[in-house]
Amino acid sequence: MQITEKQLAQVNERIKALIASGSFYGKKLEDAGISEVHSPEEFRKLPFSEKADLREAYPLGLMATDESNIVRIHSSSGTTGTPVIIPYTQKDVDDWATMFARCYEVAGITNKDRIQITPGYGLWTAGIGFQLGCEKLGAMAVPMGPGNTDKQLQMMQDLETTVLCSTSSYALLLTEEIEKRGIDRSKIKLRKGVIGSERWSAKMRERIAEGLGIELYDIYGLTEIYGPGIGINCKYNTGMHIWDDFLYLEIIDPQTGEPVPDGEQGEIVITTLCKEGAPLIRYRTHDLSRIIPGECPCGRSYPRIDVIAGRTDDMMKIKGVNVFPKQIEEVLAQFPEISSEYQIRISHLDGKDTMRIYVETNGTVNFADLAERIAEKVKSRIGFTPIVKVVEIGVLPRSMKKTARVIDERFE
Repeated sequence: MQITEKQLAQVNERIKALIASGSFYGKKLEDAGISEVHSPEEFRKLPFSEKADLREAYPLGLMATDESNIVRIHSSSGTTGTPVIIPYTQKDVDDWATMFARCYEVAGITNKDRIQITPGYGLWTAGIGFQLGCEKLGAMAVPMGPGNTDKQLQMMQDLETTVLCSTSSYALLLTEEIEKRGIDRSKIKLRKGVIGSERWSAKMRERIAEGLGIELYDIYGLTEIYGPGIGINCKYNTGMHIWDDFLYLEIIDPQTGEPVPDGEQGEIVITTLCKEGAPLIRYRTHDLSRIIPGECPCGRSYPRIDVIAGRTDDMMKIKGVNVFPKQIEEVLAQFPEISSEYQIRISHLDGKDTMRIYVETNGTVNFADLAERIAEKVKSRIGFTPIVKVVEIGVLPRSMKKTARVIDERFE
C-alpha cells in the first residue's frame, strides 16, 4: 500500500512542525538532515521511531506545539520502564473523537444506543476514548470504568445497556458471572460488544458472543497513536478498517525493516498525518498483522488489516525454540472440551527450561487422558513436549483488565 501525494504533503507538514518546535523528535530529524520528503522512496528512507525513543523524551519532550495549545496528556498502559507521555491539542482530541465515532457507526451503533464503558479512565487512553466517541455519536455513555462487577451487572440490567465496551478478559468474566448468578437473559439487552486492548482467541470470541448473545467487533489503537479507535472491523468481519485519512500504515519485516507485500504478515508501522501535539513518523508498534488485499464487501475504501496475531516481543525462547502464544492457542482450539482460558508458565529447573500449560475443562472428561493428547499436539507443533495441567473451569484467574496468559518465571 503506497503512500499517496496527499499523504506525503501531510507528512511534510508534520516534519516541519516537529523541527520548528525543537521537540525531541524534531531535533532527531534535523540532525539526520531531513526537512521533507518528495516521493514514496524517500519516505521509506525516513528513520523509524520506537518506544525507547519516546521514553527518552520524558516527560514532555515529544510536544511539537506551544504548551498553550496542549489540553491533555495521556500515558501508555505499560508497567515497565519510563512512562511515555503523549500531549494532545484540542484538534487531536476532536480528531480522535471523530475516528472513534466512525468506529461505532461501522459497528452499527447509533445515537439510540446505551454504551457501557468498562475500560479504565485516567492517564490510560481507553475509557475516555470510548466515551469521546460515544458523545460525538450522540449515544448515551454509561462510564463505569473497570471493576465492581456487582454494580456493572446492576447498571447493565437497570439501564438496559445495549453495547458493552471492554477488554476481552472482562467480557469473559461478565459472561461467566451472568451465568453463575442465574440472571434472567431477558434482562440483558446487550446487542453489540466493542472489544480492544488485548489479543484474544477465536474460542474466547465464540464463548463471549454466545454467552452474551451479542455481535463482537475488534477495535484497534495504542496510546502513542491517539488511543483505541483508529480502526475496527465491519459486519462482514474481513479485517479492521484503518482510517487512512488520519494515519498512514505500513507492514514491514520486523527483522529487516523492509516493507512486505500486501497480504504478508509483518509488523505494523504507523505515521500520524494530522496529529499536532506529538506527531509520530514511522512508529514501530511491534504489533503483528497483515494488510488484507482487495475490496471489502461493505464497500468502504479504507485499508484493512487482519486481527492482531501477536507482538514481535511476544516470542518465547524455550529450549532453543522460538514459540509464540498464538501457536499454543491454535493447538488448544482443536479441543472442544476445554474452555477459552489457558496459562503458560515457563521456568528453569535443574539446568533446563520447562513449559507448563494449564487448561480448563469440566468434570466429564478424563483429565490425564486430555493432558496427554494436548501435550502430543503441542509437541507436533513446536517440537518439544510441554507439561500439561488440566484444571476445572474457573480455576485459572480472570481479570477486569488484561489477563496475563504467559508467565516467564525464569526472569523473576
